[in-house]
Amino acid sequence: MQDAPLTTGRRRSPLVSRRDALRYATAASALAGLGATAAGAGIPTASAAGPTLIDYAMRQIPAQDIRAAGHSGVINYVSTSRPGSSFGAKPITLPYAQSLTAAGLVIVSNYQYGKPGGTAPSDFTRGFAGGVADARTAWHLHTAAGGGRSAPIFFSVDDDIDRTTWNNVALQWFRGINSVLGVQRTGIYAGVNPCQWAVADGVIGRSSSPGHVWAWQTRSWSRGQIYPAAVLYQRVIDTASNPGPVVGGIRVDVNDVLASDCGQWNLHP
Repeated sequence: MQDAPLTTGRRRSPLVSRRDALRYATAASALAGLGATAAGAGIPTASAAGPTLIDYAMRQIPAQDIRAAGHSGVINYVSTSRPGSSFGAKPITLPYAQSLTAAGLVIVSNYQYGKPGGTAPSDFTRGFAGGVADARTAWHLHTAAGGGRSAPIFFSVDDDIDRTTWNNVALQWFRGINSVLGVQRTGIYAGVNPCQWAVADGVIGRSSSPGHVWAWQTRSWSRGQIYPAAVLYQRVIDTASNPGPVVGGIRVDVNDVLASDCGQWNLHP
């Protein structure tokens, strides 16, 4: 996700294959729920395939710029900046959230404080107690900004981990999160494998869109695969070598909406 300076160089996997892209386009064309909501509220859709949400951390992007770029909303942070950094969009604030909502844009919550090689370790390495602490912080910031009481928060596994690391490290962190928020309000941001492991181990909740769970899948570490149960897919990832599109003067990541209920606040009061 886009929570690093523009010079960051995280390892990324190749673009999805043409076959998977076509498979996604077919699925996305059925996003009647969010599409209808967008049409009814005057929210632009980014493409014929379906709505898109952007994520970013450098600073708050004015709502009118997001609308003008053709996006339906945002995935914003309910976490603070790491030591030594000062991201203007972390955490989302009540006035900013109100400006987005007033413009007819939807909001989804994400938590990420640490990162690999950063000034704070990856959040998923912090164990059960760390999960408890992170969930409490996320929920406080989410609700302070006006986030829905039944809305999920997506917690980040921003690294290429194997099953052993999942079982022995990340899973314990998610269990801690669950102990505070409950499974139904817990989501995951990760590559394709951790998204599936989170479902198998019962640590993330389910969307009201049939067949979908609170999985925000990144293209990174997914080897061209798209998890059919995911609600969001991070298709465009801003890096120094592959810049993302510019919205409101900064580069952003772009996420395809795969389900009409992707955890947006307005559906989860």
